[in-house]
Amino acid sequence: MTFLSDAIQRIQPSPTLVVTQKAAALKEAGRNVIGLGAGEPDMPVPDFVAEAAIAAIRGGQNKYTNVDGTNALKEAVRGKFKRDNNLDYSLDQVTVNVGGKHTIFNALLVTLNPGDEVIVPAPYWVSYPDIVQFCGAKPVFIAAGIEAGFKITPARLEAAITPKTRWLILNSPSNPTGAVYTRDEIAALGEVLRRNPHVWILSDDMYEHIIYDIAFATIADVCPDLYDRTLTVNGASKAYSMTGWRIGFAGGPAQLIKAIAKIQSQSTTNPCSIAQAAATAALNGPQDFLKARVETFRGRRDLVVSMLNQTDGLKCATPDGAFYVYPDCTGLIGRKTPSGTTLATDEDVAGYLLEAEGVAVVHGGAFGVSPAFRISYATSTELLEDACTRIQRACGALKAA
Repeated sequence: MTFLSDAIQRIQPSPTLVVTQKAAALKEAGRNVIGLGAGEPDMPVPDFVAEAAIAAIRGGQNKYTNVDGTNALKEAVRGKFKRDNNLDYSLDQVTVNVGGKHTIFNALLVTLNPGDEVIVPAPYWVSYPDIVQFCGAKPVFIAAGIEAGFKITPARLEAAITPKTRWLILNSPSNPTGAVYTRDEIAALGEVLRRNPHVWILSDDMYEHIIYDIAFATIADVCPDLYDRTLTVNGASKAYSMTGWRIGFAGGPAQLIKAIAKIQSQSTTNPCSIAQAAATAALNGPQDFLKARVETFRGRRDLVVSMLNQTDGLKCATPDGAFYVYPDCTGLIGRKTPSGTTLATDEDVAGYLLEAEGVAVVHGGAFGVSPAFRISYATSTELLEDACTRIQRACGALKAA
C-alpha cells in the first residue's frame, strides 16, 4: 500500500525539466551535449533590473510582504496591463505569485472540483493537463496539428464545451509551437464563449513580448464583455530573462484574486521580496530593449527553421512568436538507426538524437501532438547551427524500414 495521495499519483514530473536535467547530467559526465529543452532566454537580466535588486538588498527589503505581492509591484502590474493590453485592473484584481506556473496552479486549485472539465488546446504546455488532473478535474484536449497552424477553430471549441466545462486555457504565443492567434481569431473564439457563460478563460500571455510579424492580442481586450470571467496571466520570466527570480502575475475578477491569495497564504506566502523589487523595476523601466531581443530571436528562428526543413524526414512551420519550433517528424517514424533499432515514436526520435549526436529535445508526446518534437532556440546562434547540423547528420544516418 502506498502512502502517497491520489492527487500526486495523477501527475508526472515535468517532461521539459526531465530533459533539461538529463542533458545537464550528461554534460557533467563529460558528454558534448547541446540542450535545447529549456524555455529559458540566454540573454542577461537588464542592468537596471539587477541594480534594483541590489538596492533592495542593501535597503533591507528582506522581510515578508503582502501575501500576493507588494503594492508597488501590483501598481507596476496594473500599469503594464494598461500600457500594453488596454486593460484596467484595481489593486484587488491583481495577484503576484511565484512564477506563472504558480499563478495557474493557484487559479485552477481554487476553482476546480472533481468532475469539472478544462479545455486544453494541443499542442499544450506540459503543465496544463497535470495541474488540472492534480485538482481532480479532467483536461479535454482539442488537437490542432501543423496543417491547422497549431490553432483551434471556433467550431471545434464549441464541440468540446459541455455543462461540466469550467475553463478554456488559451496560450498565445504558444509554448511549444510559437503559434499566435490573431485579433480576429480571438474574436471568433470569443463568440463561442459568449454563448457559453459558464466557461471562464485563462489567457496565458507569458510570451507576449516575443512576437514577430503579428500584433499581440489578448482576449479580455479583444472581447471586453468577457473581462469579468477572464484571468490574464503573465510574468517576468521570458521578457526580462528572470526565469530564476520566479515572479508571475495576473489580473482578473476580485473574487478569484482573493481566493488565490487565500490559498497562497497557506502555501508559499509571498514571492521573494527582492525578486518583487526587481520585477517592479522591470515593469516600470524602459522597454525599448525588448525590440532588439525580438530581432535576435527572429534571426535564430529563421536559421533553425531553414536547417530543419533541409533535414530528411522533418517538416517545420515558421512560428510567429515565442522561441520554440515544433518540427513534424512523421518522416522519421519507422526508420532504423545505424544499430538497427526502429524509431516507433517521437520519444524514440528524441532519444536517438540525444544518444547519437548529443542534442537534447523534448518529444511531442509530452505536448499532446505526435510525432513531433520541441526545440527551444533561446540559445546562441553558434550552438543552434551546431545542433541543427548534428540533427541533419543523425537523420541522414537513418535507414528505411
